Amino acid sequence: MNILYRIILFIHVGSAILSIGPFVILIPITKKLRAAGEDIQKAYLDIFLYTVRLVKHAGHVLVGSGVLLIAMGHWTWKTSWIIATLALMFGSIFFLARAFTPIIRKFHEPGQDQHQLVQKLLKSTWLYFILLMAMLWLMVVKPSLW
Repeated sequence: MNILYRIILFIHVGSAILSIGPFVILIPITKKLRAAGEDIQKAYLDIFLYTVRLVKHAGHVLVGSGVLLIAMGHWTWKTSWIIATLALMFGSIFFLARAFTPIIRKFHEPGQDQHQLVQKLLKSTWLYFILLMAMLWLMVVKPSLW
């Protein structure tokens, strides 16, 4: 395995960590939103927005490095675990775009049910975390699905 491939693999693993890891922090923060005052709630929501932004950018690096690894390695685009990972990834892109920022914007609108918004954020966080873990499983285990 040449050194360039190893460097790209390291970047790929690091970006996977940055894509998944922050969601572990968001789960307890979401639960704290329920009892937070307005100032603290704004701080928690800012953490959410910055975290989602970090995850998006780490995801770009993850995809780019993944493409390079496939091009340089012995895997093909027709490999079942790669196709399944890509399908989950494209689904997660649409999910990420609709799951967090629109809900966070609603926190600032008058008359919104804060408890319901917190529940939506918590549900979205868990669903996205599960999607990411499924993609991670596919990349690590590399199962032959068909």
